[in-house]
Amino acid sequence: MSGALTGRCLCGAVSYELATRPSGMDVCHCGMCRKFGGAFGLNVLAGGISWQGAENIRIYVSSEWAERGFCGICGSSLFYRMTEPAYLSLSAGTLDDANGIPLTTEVFIDDKPDGYDLAGDHRRMTGAEVIAAFGGDRAP
Repeated sequence: MSGALTGRCLCGAVSYELATRPSGMDVCHCGMCRKFGGAFGLNVLAGGISWQGAENIRIYVSSEWAERGFCGICGSSLFYRMTEPAYLSLSAGTLDDANGIPLTTEVFIDDKPDGYDLAGDHRRMTGAEVIAAFGGDRAP
């Protein structure tokens, strides 16, 4: 994957390469995402990531439909993954260089703390809009 984007956890025990450059970055303001790791994510297509040190990834099942991956050594949050449909949101802070990837979407905007606002003209969705987009009672 020559020239692909790369990233890693804080200690370097888990690293990755992305097959294609993400077209945008999203932010989820729900309480679980904020607690897990700052909530900035990159949507990665199935098969679009190559892991090194995957044996160091630990999984926390955070709901009936999703799980979160983190480094078992340093604790860095790595991803949020829905079990059905297949969906992986990579923790954007793990990229070695995130320059040039624009913020495209904020979700659960109604859960955002009032102490900050993200600038720019991008899509903003409430929790109800996100749940409806995913077809029911499941949030990403």
